[in-house]
Amino acid sequence: MSATETAIASAEAHSAHNYHPLPVVVASAEGAWMTDVEGRRYLDLLAGYSALNFGHGNRRLIDAARAQLERVTLTSRAFHHDRFADFCTELAALCGMEMVLPMNTGAEAVETAVKTARKWGYRVKGVPDGTAKIIVASDNFHGRTTTIISFSTDPEARADYGPYTPGFEIVPYGDLTALREAMTENTVAVLIEPIQGEAGVLVPPAGYLPGVRELTRERNVLFIADEIQSGLGRTGKTFALEHEGVVPDMYVLGKALGGGVVPVSAVVSSAGILGVFKPGEHGSTFGGNPLACAVALEVIAMLRTGEYQERAAELGDHLHRELGLLAGGGAVETVRGRGLWAGVDIAPALGTGREISERLMEERVLVKDTHGSTIRIAPPLVISKEDLDWGLDRLRTVLSA
Repeated sequence: MSATETAIASAEAHSAHNYHPLPVVVASAEGAWMTDVEGRRYLDLLAGYSALNFGHGNRRLIDAARAQLERVTLTSRAFHHDRFADFCTELAALCGMEMVLPMNTGAEAVETAVKTARKWGYRVKGVPDGTAKIIVASDNFHGRTTTIISFSTDPEARADYGPYTPGFEIVPYGDLTALREAMTENTVAVLIEPIQGEAGVLVPPAGYLPGVRELTRERNVLFIADEIQSGLGRTGKTFALEHEGVVPDMYVLGKALGGGVVPVSAVVSSAGILGVFKPGEHGSTFGGNPLACAVALEVIAMLRTGEYQERAAELGDHLHRELGLLAGGGAVETVRGRGLWAGVDIAPALGTGREISERLMEERVLVKDTHGSTIRIAPPLVISKEDLDWGLDRLRTVLSA
């Protein structure tokens, strides 16, 4: 067997089959390119679901991690460390907020946001104990913990994991009327993705996000924005909500915050909201560790320049112009997205999203399918226009075959 076949066979034999990866085994990567164990190079148009916004092996991030590795990597929150205050201060400033509660994974941050909203509801809003409700959107993806899949509408994410956690109301994404009708005196929060990534890069109707902001403010309900995939430069702004001029009560961040080097996530909000926590009521051994803070601080510094947001906006315009030319020609039905992020609905007659992804892999381009015939395109923000065009040419080749 080849090196690729050997590695895949070993993985299949000794790991749970909870993923169905494309049959490529990556050995090294730099920028927007990955190299497999056979020495073949592939253009990465997925960027780790936006975790790799700054590319593979970004020198600034690697240097920051290496320097911190030589000093201290973990103290637990039992002690202070010298990177923590700067991390919290800088991230709060980037978000225009006051306080930060660091965790590790995106799902942990969403769980933290849920706990925060409930505690705020009981301690501040005055909702009767045990009755707090959080409204979410259909077709959401916020993670895979038991509580989070309890408010998923994806059968694959939910099936066989019950009994499910109560306290959530699901309404159609983009429907302000349904949201308004679902609100009660016990509603403490609305949790939504400004752009739904896993659902196929769904952008809500114009005016929806400002409407959510206005409605939540009127009803004394927290607006929680899950910007784990959409945030930190991906859409051409630091946060996707900025396109609509909206500021939430709480950001949920992850993925790109760790630069693809270490897992870093956080809930960022006001002192009046995150101040509901007292020592011992919530925590994480690794959350806010020195290594994570060092890398995240460099990510924040890079975002403060605005160059990555500007690059995502400019290349994103180019990406959507080129993809738009494919739409309506028979091969592509719809293109959605914003910035360097696109969901492309392939005509079912040409194949499933998985099949198109496999054909692109043969052309040395890596993407990921979702929901039938949709593929997602989300290259690292550092990709060159020439490499992006090369990848789009390979897509045209596959669609015209």
